[in-house]
Amino acid sequence: MDFTFNAFYTLIAAVIVLLLGRFLVNKIDFLRRYNIPEPVAGGLVAAIISLLVHSLWGYSITTSAELQTSFMLIFFASIGLSANFSKLREGGVGLIIFLFAVSAFIILQNAVGISLATLLGIDPLIGLIAGSVTLTGGHGTAGAWGEIFEVEHGIQGALALGMASATFGLIIGGIIGGPLAKLLINRYNLATARTDQQIEKRDNTPMDSTTSEYVPFEYPHQVRLITADNAITTLGLFAGCLAFAEFMTGFSKGTAFELPTFVWALAGGVILRNVLEGIFKVQIFDRAIDVFGNASLSLYLAMALLSLKLWQLADLAGPLMVILGAQTITMALYAGFVTFRLMGKNYDAAVLAAGHCGFGMGATPTAVANMQAITNMYGASHKAFLIVPLCGAFFVDLINATVIQMILKFFV
Repeated sequence: MDFTFNAFYTLIAAVIVLLLGRFLVNKIDFLRRYNIPEPVAGGLVAAIISLLVHSLWGYSITTSAELQTSFMLIFFASIGLSANFSKLREGGVGLIIFLFAVSAFIILQNAVGISLATLLGIDPLIGLIAGSVTLTGGHGTAGAWGEIFEVEHGIQGALALGMASATFGLIIGGIIGGPLAKLLINRYNLATARTDQQIEKRDNTPMDSTTSEYVPFEYPHQVRLITADNAITTLGLFAGCLAFAEFMTGFSKGTAFELPTFVWALAGGVILRNVLEGIFKVQIFDRAIDVFGNASLSLYLAMALLSLKLWQLADLAGPLMVILGAQTITMALYAGFVTFRLMGKNYDAAVLAAGHCGFGMGATPTAVANMQAITNMYGASHKAFLIVPLCGAFFVDLINATVIQMILKFFV
């Protein structure tokens, strides 16, 4: 029997999952030591409980997909609204190098998936589905390409296969990023972990307009000083971004510049921010954007993990699990030996490696959560928070779509 949660019950459940995750991370030294994000910790427990209830009594819960999508779009809009062109220029050469590393990994990810599928005697396109289509692409790309694989390439159950692979990636991306970064930081003595007292003091010190070197999404637990007027104005900006995203998604459908809705939400934020600030000299309230963006990030991840049906993962064929396991190892090794080294083998590079694990296996929100877990413990990484959100949300999808299209030409 399936129970459907409306938006209100979904929100309540997501908040409970976040509170559970915060409790677990604070109480369990292993989770705190290896920088497991709070939404991942709470969400996995909720998913396991859901699995047990389904196995024992046959009950399952379906959450509000519309609310989950809304929080995801708000998060991506917050990335765009935080991205003024002067800050983007700070990414400089590092952004270009990181894009090169990410692009090379997308090609490698698909090579691993297709090669293993061929060796295991299954359709090579299943390896592509278990490659960048679902892992770098996430649930949105899996849904968009699922129908194409079923209709145009005859892969039966491609949509379900894609969703299961993307779900696996979302979990693993949130698990391997923190421990990998911690391993790199300790091995190369890149930073010293902060004490609980230092973290508490920082979080309780309000971040105001005088705070230097402000970068969005760092330190999500730190107090931000905002007013009701700031909040109302910022909500209006978010509404404008989402309206733009909805319009452009429909307008571009079936055209050469068709993009996922979340990419349009991010693009809308970039355009709105820079037009208002650069042309009309309107003050943008970064702290309010940061508060709403961080809240949306946590709630989206909690809802995504809350909606997991682990029994569907159990139905995956053995060959697919072999491919996904190999992809996990490949991601960890690549982030540790390639991304980390290319980005300079320093603390920023370690945080970037954790972020790469997040969106290389799961999604950009997972990447940001991974980096937040690291910087909360070891200190700021402004470079990582400038590069990863925009790269993971915008450039990666364009690169990924291009690579997938090129590979499919060989199978037509």
